[in-house]
Amino acid sequence: MEDVNLIARHWHHLPIDEVAELLESDRERGLDRFEVEHRLEAFGPNAITAQKGQGPLIRFLLQFHQPLIYILIVSGLVTAVLGEWVDSGVIFGVVLVNAVIGYLQEAKAVNALAALARTMTTEATVLRQGEKRRIPATELVVGDIVFLQSGDKVPADMRLFQVRDLQIAEAALTGESAPVAKDHGLHGRDTVLADRRNMAYASTLVTYGQGWGIVTATGDATEVGRISQLISAAEALATPLTRKISEFSNVLLYVILGLAGLTIAVGLLRGQTFFEVFMAAVALAVGAIPEGLPAAVTITLAIGVSRMAQKRAIIRKLPAVETLGSTTVICTDKTGTLTENQMTVQEIVVGGLVYTVSGTGYNPMQGRIDGPAAASGTTTSPALLECLRAGLLCNDSRLGEEDGLWQVHGDPTEGALLTSARKGGLGQETLAASARLDTVPFESEHQYMASLHDSGLGAPRLVYLKGAVEALLARCTSQLDALGNPVPLVVVEIQAAVESMAAKGLRVLAMARKEMEPKTASIHHGDLTTGLVFLGLQGMIDPPRPEAVAAVKICQAAGIRVKMITGDHPVTAAAIARKVGLYNLGSAHIVPVLTGAELEKLSDSEFIDRAEDTVVFARATPEQKLRLVEALQVRGHVVAMTGDGVNDAPALKRADIGVAMGITGTEVAKEAADMILTDDNFSSIEAAVEEGRGVFDNLTKFIAWTLPTNLGEGLVILTAIFLGVTLPILPVQILWINMTTAGFLGLALAFEPKEPGIMLRPPRQPNAPILTNTIIFRITLVSLLMLAAAFGLFSWELSVGATLAEARTAAVNAFVMVELFYLFNCRSLEKSIFRLGFFSNPWVLAGAVTMILLQVAYTYLPVMNRLFQSAPIDLGVWGRTAAAGLVVFVIIEIEKWFWKKTGKS
Repeated sequence: MEDVNLIARHWHHLPIDEVAELLESDRERGLDRFEVEHRLEAFGPNAITAQKGQGPLIRFLLQFHQPLIYILIVSGLVTAVLGEWVDSGVIFGVVLVNAVIGYLQEAKAVNALAALARTMTTEATVLRQGEKRRIPATELVVGDIVFLQSGDKVPADMRLFQVRDLQIAEAALTGESAPVAKDHGLHGRDTVLADRRNMAYASTLVTYGQGWGIVTATGDATEVGRISQLISAAEALATPLTRKISEFSNVLLYVILGLAGLTIAVGLLRGQTFFEVFMAAVALAVGAIPEGLPAAVTITLAIGVSRMAQKRAIIRKLPAVETLGSTTVICTDKTGTLTENQMTVQEIVVGGLVYTVSGTGYNPMQGRIDGPAAASGTTTSPALLECLRAGLLCNDSRLGEEDGLWQVHGDPTEGALLTSARKGGLGQETLAASARLDTVPFESEHQYMASLHDSGLGAPRLVYLKGAVEALLARCTSQLDALGNPVPLVVVEIQAAVESMAAKGLRVLAMARKEMEPKTASIHHGDLTTGLVFLGLQGMIDPPRPEAVAAVKICQAAGIRVKMITGDHPVTAAAIARKVGLYNLGSAHIVPVLTGAELEKLSDSEFIDRAEDTVVFARATPEQKLRLVEALQVRGHVVAMTGDGVNDAPALKRADIGVAMGITGTEVAKEAADMILTDDNFSSIEAAVEEGRGVFDNLTKFIAWTLPTNLGEGLVILTAIFLGVTLPILPVQILWINMTTAGFLGLALAFEPKEPGIMLRPPRQPNAPILTNTIIFRITLVSLLMLAAAFGLFSWELSVGATLAEARTAAVNAFVMVELFYLFNCRSLEKSIFRLGFFSNPWVLAGAVTMILLQVAYTYLPVMNRLFQSAPIDLGVWGRTAAAGLVVFVIIEIEKWFWKKTGKS
């Protein structure tokens, strides 16, 4: 077995005898006990290796590894050095809460590989030493002979050598929406994974038939094992928000250090003692650090999480809320995401007439059959009924309603035929009146299924057939016209109808019938070689969700490009793309489709260009899905990737935000994702994007509101140092201002409703800063106004005979009042507060009232006077501080009007 690894990817290309020889296995007896033990020892158990990750302690400690958290820690240490243990405790409490929330939100992310390993836990029927036995799938080895039957989960990758009607659902691995009929013939060396009909892959599900195969790969060497390695190798990116906050924090650190150094230098040059200038520098640093920002970010995101949960979107990682608002490209899977994941007959051709079938999914009560009226005056012609009857009777599946949902038990294609028959008025009565006597099951070499039915006493017994068009046409000698009368077969017309249906992405099945002698008890392939009557065609597809069409439209209106990446057939993918509106910018009719095979031939630069320009990618492998996400990110896009299968997991993890389906999604996809849609509805993504934009708006509003305070406090300290006067505010008073206003005023912005038209603007550029030039100008303006208000009132109070404590209390209240009035300005960064309405966010009003009460306590309670060195002031001082806040409010409203007038808002 030395050379096995050299051809491990090409078992589908080798004759089965050569496969058995290479794997040193016996198809008649299987492996013996000693050989099994030897191979288990050499290759290990049939299980995916759990990757070594970071332990819980390391993951928790890494929550502190962020620039903003460093700022908070420095702030806590500084307050501790100052002896302000209460304030230090509050700051460290904020740090701890941030870390705990982040840890709990992200703890499940490390479970992706464990979930993937769980998909391998099953049993297998194996042939060993000539005996058939059931064993744990983990004990399988390369070369084992395995038996598969309906309901089995395939336990390992295997080359099939004997099949009987074997069909395997591979959607989770390849994206193929319908179960794949398997065979044991040879396939070309370059055949893509989804088309290797002689292979069965670990973790896929047998839906029909039986088969034998020889194990070619186990554990990590399987296709699903390779996906495990892709997941562990895929980087989890920092979100746009965390990147911008990190950049902002780094800049802020340097600014604070620079200003503190400048403060010390200027103070020393003016002849002040080192202790005085050092304490002034500490006051400046404490003032400049936005202590409330990390908590505000976390709480604003958490509120977004709560709002999105109400819209059926569960967020697993907090920053993912904002990331959705930054999204420029959504790469969506097809099956189960844009589509219903329920095969549905949409078109029937009988007797030269075309009938359309409305409704989607397996609910026969939704939709009907419409088409041209027959001679009888009804759309339900005899030929149509006979075509529907064939699909109903020649069928091994069952359709039923459970808990209000219609579900098919068996093959999805047969479920679609049962549903169309019910829409045509055929049901249990038809089945009861046409008892089945015998069946010729579907076999890949014959490409059809046939069933023999009793038509009543003395009447000819009827054989109904369904299968591939080519297989049945070759056996037909006549066809039914619209009235149900036999007429000569017109092959050209039928083939034209098939081509028309296939061009729409429909999977086409032909229906036929043959009369047998009244006493016929069984049928064989030899009975069906000729003499069949062609009944018609039924074309089906996994249809798009109607709400997905609307959601795609809204996303495109919001400037978000939607691309489809699927493992399904290119014709089917293109048809669904047309139906949901994924049109290329240059054409409303042609959707460019690239297949996995075509992608494989592209150079890196060509790959990046085509990833940008192409709308639909079909037959994409897990590696290619991952590369497509990376290629779009190279172009600067913020990429959201949706999916539900094992094959989507690596790309879900690598994307800026991975979105998994909650109902049909595999555990692997859910664990790799940042967000899970509980209703599997693409339209929920649109709601999530809207919520994400609202969250980013509110975070920007908070930053635009809080930074003037920090800058204003810093300017007050710098001005005092440069002028050589007493500090108007002390470090402990700065902490009071920062912590209370951030909690009771600023956080009210987290509850701000989304502004109208939020989905009519294009996405933010990924490289755009958090703050625009206009907002930076406003922050600077308000900071200067705060400096003027606080320093001015401090100086005024001293000049009229107030004590130092009273003057500092006036300065503190001036800061708070300006912040309070400015809060109303910040409820919208562009629109006037008078357009929004003062009462549309009650949290702001409640915060304002609470803050005023706190300032009254700060000013008049003796305990507060002792802790913060404040002092009681008279009503005149309160009036002057309120007037300062009102002046700032009016100036900012005028500034907004000016920018809007000049078109620069």
